Amino acid sequence: MGKVVILGVFVADTAYRADRMPRMGETILGNSFALGPGGKGSNQAVACARIGADTHMISKLGQDDFAKLALDTWAGAGVVPHVEQVSDSYTGAAYIFIEESTGDNAIIIAPGAAALISAEDIDAQADLIRWADVFVTQLEQPMVAALRALEIAKAAGVTTILNPAPAAPLPDGMLALCDYVTPNETECEALTGIMVETEEDAARAAKALRDLGVAKPIITMGEKGSFLDGHGLVPAIKAGAVVETTGAGDAFNGGFAAALAEGQSALDAVRIGCATAGISVTRAGTAPSMPDRAEVDALLKS
Repeated sequence: MGKVVILGVFVADTAYRADRMPRMGETILGNSFALGPGGKGSNQAVACARIGADTHMISKLGQDDFAKLALDTWAGAGVVPHVEQVSDSYTGAAYIFIEESTGDNAIIIAPGAAALISAEDIDAQADLIRWADVFVTQLEQPMVAALRALEIAKAAGVTTILNPAPAAPLPDGMLALCDYVTPNETECEALTGIMVETEEDAARAAKALRDLGVAKPIITMGEKGSFLDGHGLVPAIKAGAVVETTGAGDAFNGGFAAALAEGQSALDAVRIGCATAGISVTRAGTAPSMPDRAEVDALLKS
């Protein structure tokens, strides 16, 4: 197994399904509610571990019931936590609205204790990062922490992946620390100013990302698939009817990172990421919906 270290956030997802989003000041009846584990970094770690990587998670939690949910989730998936539990904050939480007819979602995240992760906290985990095969981070924790972790990983020759979500302005030089960057269409437009709707748009955006220093951009394009710079569009892999798209990008990133860590080519790793995401959207929930390696391999062979 390859070793993957992920810096990110755990949040407890509170998911509400309804026919439509309420307008400001309006109350509507929902169709269902679920509480479960979430957060981009945590979801990616669960997906990565279930695909087979030796997966380590750097984060911060509160000392509350949601922290227990995080630790139980990671233990169940085989993720090794490297976390500090603090008493002066809370474990993160998220509001997720899911449109019943499409499975599309809108999300508000309150990261709680994970918002306290500092560059000094990352320095304390420097040896863990240096000994990874692949390092992954996103932008839900403070930017200074993500930047410092990428600096440590890049200096040690570790393969680096930045999932630039949620979209945010990046410090100068940050993208040059990334071997791979994996924005979706919206995040890609925020980084490059290029609206991505077609494969040709993705090719122009990928060039713009290369010009900013990224070694090999990957643009995830939902049901179309993922654009891999130097190859083109890798089609999405469908595993059944779409139930919910929450966590699909995290499933892709986790599967992709795990495959890279075990020595797969970028193209084969993207295919594994697409298959991981393709299965995840057929199931309700986020982290629990992540498939295992046997399911992904079976889909790829079908």
